[in-house]
Amino acid sequence: MLFSELGLSPELLQATAEADYVTPTPVQVAVIPAILQGLDVRARAQTGSGKTAAFALPMLQRLLGRPAANDRRVGGLVLVPTRELASQVGESFRAFSRYLPQPIKVLTVFGGVSINPQMMALRGGADIVVATPGRLLDLADHNALRLSAVNTLVLDEADRLLDEGFADELTRVLALLPDRRQNLLFSATFPPAVQSLAELLLREPVRIDIAETAETSPDIQQRAIAVDPERRTQLLRHLIEHHGWKRTLVFVATKYATEHIALKLQRLGFTAAALHGELSQGVRTGALADFKAERTQVLIATDVAARGIDVTELPAVVNFDLPRSTDDYLHRIGRTGRAGAHGVAVSFVSAATEAHFRLIEKRNRFRLQRERLPGFEPIATAPALAGPGAGGVKGKRKSKKDKFREAASRGTRGAGH
Repeated sequence: MLFSELGLSPELLQATAEADYVTPTPVQVAVIPAILQGLDVRARAQTGSGKTAAFALPMLQRLLGRPAANDRRVGGLVLVPTRELASQVGESFRAFSRYLPQPIKVLTVFGGVSINPQMMALRGGADIVVATPGRLLDLADHNALRLSAVNTLVLDEADRLLDEGFADELTRVLALLPDRRQNLLFSATFPPAVQSLAELLLREPVRIDIAETAETSPDIQQRAIAVDPERRTQLLRHLIEHHGWKRTLVFVATKYATEHIALKLQRLGFTAAALHGELSQGVRTGALADFKAERTQVLIATDVAARGIDVTELPAVVNFDLPRSTDDYLHRIGRTGRAGAHGVAVSFVSAATEAHFRLIEKRNRFRLQRERLPGFEPIATAPALAGPGAGGVKGKRKSKKDKFREAASRGTRGAGH
């Protein structure tokens, strides 16, 4: 199937062609016609599957011929968990809308930057707003926008929205929306909290489950290398030099580790930068821009970069520290092997983290042989207490997800439609 067979306007097809979109992905084939029909959608698709275009293109088409937004009103609302993902999704909307016969006002709003320019930009409303929940509520509290006219709500990366602790904010946002609207929910995984969210929001949705097949699964070579913790930086250096990786995204557990390892790599002669949630938005944006432009060879990041970072032809991802959540393993490695490119995902496994990596393998249904590279063979063999970065499993205490389910059951069901 071609994009020209999905019922999209010639102007949108021109924009997709310029972006080298010729053959739609399975999620695009399934989702675009459903959205064009005005149906609710519940879609599960792995990272890198093309879901942004799957909802952006039909949302833009449905705006054609409608009156422009005005009086601080918002037409389409896309909620995302991170600033980086908000920027990426907003850029996609702007790129796809460039040839439409009527101007489409797309605004991206998130925290970490001054709220005043965003308030000014919202004067006169917006056709599409892409937002993180906290900043959206701040703008609503300032009366800078009105959500009573939203006709389409998108929750992108719904599982991560709840993981990031946005359950309370989501409840507040739903209360500001009109009862009747189109709801689109996208998630790579559907744990109980996301199931509850889907039941709350969606009315007779089209259910789309894009299972990984040889055709849809990203081309990622997964490796697990046994190494003692104190040898990881030298092993990372060896891998980058041996394989000639022009760019490497390295995941660690703490913001301190991002800066500490970046400094170590700089002393070894690499161009390296840190990326974590406590950096200013300007620094975060600059670090990503330099990495995408290959001005930075190694980017060391916390899980703030696990989703929403789309780097063309990123050759390698390294789990310097294992992810705490087993679900985040797939989201991390999904930064490579995107859009049909080949990628490598390497995990460093020590005696202390072996048990947790086995759990990651079990939960994600794969098994990797532990490699031992000459010169980096581990000495430690006995299990040790997990320290920082060991990736302990999340506990069973009441979470934000539980609080969201409780809040949803108390009084937001009526806000769903």
